[in-house]
Amino acid sequence: MSELLFIRHAETDMAGTFCGHSDPELNERGRIQLGELIDRLRIEEIGAVYTSDLRRAHTTGMAIAEAFGVDCHVRSALREINFGQWEGITWKEIEQRDDVYARRWIAEYPRLPAPNGESFHDFEQRVLGEVKFLSLEAEASIYCIAVVTHAGVLRTVLCALHGCSEDHAWEQTRSYCSVVRHTCAAYGSVQTAEAKS
Repeated sequence: MSELLFIRHAETDMAGTFCGHSDPELNERGRIQLGELIDRLRIEEIGAVYTSDLRRAHTTGMAIAEAFGVDCHVRSALREINFGQWEGITWKEIEQRDDVYARRWIAEYPRLPAPNGESFHDFEQRVLGEVKFLSLEAEASIYCIAVVTHAGVLRTVLCALHGCSEDHAWEQTRSYCSVVRHTCAAYGSVQTAEAKS
């Protein structure tokens, strides 16, 4: 038995926008959240940290690795979905720019990508391929692995691997520094799941 702890990064000043592949630093509130997250994780036996290469996740991951005295490995496959032309703007701004496409996107989600953005199918395949790799890494360790990433990645894990609805996955991951516990058996199959913020 092995465990992956999928952790959403701490807050940035781009909260409330389609952040995607944008690369902001943590803000002051995020740094407070990070300290609280590390306190919550003290009960875990973390043997390694894997993190997205985007700064908000990498900063969060490096702080966890330092607190536990373990290595931090950077994995670009753990990035959030790329929102293309919607990067860095709010939903209100999206509606103002192109209300027709915005309404179509809601109706067809997740089949319709943001303009010039990554398709959800490609994103999901990227994430699930990475989860398979991480599950094999976890099976080779006696400790759990912390995986610092983004809300979209956590939601994909919950929906695709734990059978959660989109609404339930959204509620479980809307808080910064929320944690999804992914317990694996051989070859990365799911045994149990727990999400908490």
